[in-house]
Amino acid sequence: MFVFPNSSLTSENSDLGNESSLALDINSSLSSQAAAGGLCRTIKIYIISVLGALIILGNMAVVFVIASSVTSWSKNTKYILISLAGVDSALALVVVPLNLYGSVVMDFKPESARYCHVVAFFNSTIFASSIYSLATVSLERYVAVFFPLRYGVVMTKSRIKLLIAAAWLLPPVFLFPIAIPGGIMKVHFSRASLICNPDYSSNVLYSLLLTALIFFPCSAIVTFVNLRLWFAARSQRKKLKSRAGYVGRSGPDLASRVLVPVVIVFYICWTPCIVTIFYNAIAQEMVPEWVEFVALWLPSGNGFLNCIVYFWINRSFRRGCQQLGCRLCCCWRQCMARPGLPAHGVPLKTYTVPVLAPCLHLHDHSAALQERSGSVLSTCVLLFPAAETGF
Repeated sequence: MFVFPNSSLTSENSDLGNESSLALDINSSLSSQAAAGGLCRTIKIYIISVLGALIILGNMAVVFVIASSVTSWSKNTKYILISLAGVDSALALVVVPLNLYGSVVMDFKPESARYCHVVAFFNSTIFASSIYSLATVSLERYVAVFFPLRYGVVMTKSRIKLLIAAAWLLPPVFLFPIAIPGGIMKVHFSRASLICNPDYSSNVLYSLLLTALIFFPCSAIVTFVNLRLWFAARSQRKKLKSRAGYVGRSGPDLASRVLVPVVIVFYICWTPCIVTIFYNAIAQEMVPEWVEFVALWLPSGNGFLNCIVYFWINRSFRRGCQQLGCRLCCCWRQCMARPGLPAHGVPLKTYTVPVLAPCLHLHDHSAALQERSGSVLSTCVLLFPAAETGF
């Protein structure tokens, strides 16, 4: 007699095999997703770290040149620009370390909600101080150009200090509720951007109030001032060309080289962030991961781009940086030389004069003009022919 196998047992075994293979596929898929997520996170951490290093190096150079005696800028201008560089440096010294520490060490588990509230408060405060500082620079520039005779009356030292204090102190006052756990604003950690973000949809009225007090007025000031300067520069250059038949670089091109980048960089760095915040709050859904990462870290990138837009494209700053470099080079050579005998056995007077010569002759015909006591950032564009500009 022959015994045939039970078909039901065979089907059960096949079902078990299918379930086990499905479980293996799910586990492998989850492990691959986890590996891809870990790789993306590592890349983001490296990008944030490099950005922080660039901000620190750029603003350190800015502060050294401004604080040195090689620049002929007024004290008011130095105060405002050092304040701007200080706020930009805070992006790298405070915002970057706090968020990286929380995302790498604490991983922002539910029990670390209090820390996330504090980090979100510092993030928002420093970003707001940065945008206020940009508006302060624009206001000082506007008064220096359009009201040169009244600059000393309008922009007194006490008022400049008051504007700087407002740029630093108003944001903590406006944003203090974010630091309170369980307060009027919820906070969450975004694994896409590695930033502690306030949940602006949790309190729409407060979010609109912050927008009306911080972003809208500052963006309006920056846009209005720089466009007004650009139109004034174009009008002035047309008058000069019609009266004296001046031939050279056109005024609009020269003004665009200085003023247009200010507005473009401002909106490139801040508009994606504001749009992303509004979209997340209104649509109640998140944008793609890398879009959120780039949009929310662009304001920090503004801290490095400010070094280029407000300083390195300005000839007075480059001249001061070159002079400071010459001085440091001369001091280093003198320190390395033996007492009584300079480096390579060359007499001191023989080798120091050629090194200092480029610094002493940097001031050409354009530098001989007396710069207005206001903002050097604005006088180099307006009211002078192209041959006399700082560029």
